[in-house]
Amino acid sequence: MKTYMAKPSEVTRKWYVIDAKDQTLGRLASQVAAILKGKHLPTYTPHVDTGHHVIVINAEKIRLTGKKLQDKKYYRHSGYPGGIKEITAGELLRRHPERVIKAAVWGMLPHNRLGRKMIKKLKIYAGDQHPHAAQQPESYELKY
Repeated sequence: MKTYMAKPSEVTRKWYVIDAKDQTLGRLASQVAAILKGKHLPTYTPHVDTGHHVIVINAEKIRLTGKKLQDKKYYRHSGYPGGIKEITAGELLRRHPERVIKAAVWGMLPHNRLGRKMIKKLKIYAGDQHPHAAQQPESYELKY
């Protein structure tokens, strides 16, 4: 018996809508990362992008447990000496709620060319509206 290896030309992609309202950030991010990778499919192949597109709505209503809103910090650097900036999770959630989810999902994807292709299939919106109705996305219920 031969091991099945998916080819990029054989991959068919679907679009899923996930509602982030009252979901825990890490649990949501792990399931979104699995869909983007295609790990939920029987045709999953590690070196081929077999995943689907994911639209996350209501990003502003995501939940963080414990004291993460005050204690968790996100860093960025301008590239200049002394150019490091930090922001708390609560402040980032207030200003740019999409970035909180994107950072969590990106941490669960491979950090290479394949991962950069996968993260482009993730669309995140703060409210409950999205402009992807033409793609006929299906609603996706999270496992936990």
